[in-house]
Amino acid sequence: MTTQEHDASVYEQVQGSSEFQDLKRRFRRWTFPMTVAFLAWYLLYVVLSGWARDFMGIKVWGDINVGLILGLLQFVSTFLIAWAYSRHAEKALDPIADKLRHEVEEKTK
Repeated sequence: MTTQEHDASVYEQVQGSSEFQDLKRRFRRWTFPMTVAFLAWYLLYVVLSGWARDFMGIKVWGDINVGLILGLLQFVSTFLIAWAYSRHAEKALDPIADKLRHEVEEKTK
């Protein structure tokens, strides 16, 4: 068996393992809903900007209006999602991924 064939079979074994399937499931269970939620939030901002100009133009404080606040909240929500994902990955994904990586490294030595 050549090295390429050996490596491919190791990776195929890992891909078929229950631990790898669990890793993919945990990743998708967090990522897909968060992506849908963020895209819905962004689309709401775009729709309000295009079709609710009076609402977006309401002055809240001085020259600061609702549109500016919602626009800045887009940045805040982006950073919060990134922070939440890093916590999720550290707790739920990284331990499994590290274990799988060590298994592959041992098998390919």
